[in-house]
Amino acid sequence: MLRHVWEHGPCTAREACDALADAEGWADSTIKTLLRRLVDKGHLSARRSARGAATYTAKRSSKRALFDAGEALLERARGDAVAPLLAHLVKRSSLTSDDLADLKKLVEDEQRRRDA
Repeated sequence: MLRHVWEHGPCTAREACDALADAEGWADSTIKTLLRRLVDKGHLSARRSARGAATYTAKRSSKRALFDAGEALLERARGDAVAPLLAHLVKRSSLTSDDLADLKKLVEDEQRRRDA
């Protein structure tokens, strides 16, 4: 649901239902419940038009939400679990050779900074 708003921009409940009912097999009531929960959790904002239809807009970009989720995950991970967690994420990802080279440089730079 949130991914739909990120990819397609602000939408009404009707637009979300039209797009997601067939794609996900969800009932309109399920989609409307998800929209309401995402508003309640602060992920979406809802602005009512003069006719009463709400337009749902993401409060954060997908990138910002991903970074925030990563921060929360790191806060919950014990110190000795962070390296295995990062290794697992690297193994499970579809990183390109360039991505891996960038990560390697990041690790090397961080190592040099900590050794200084």
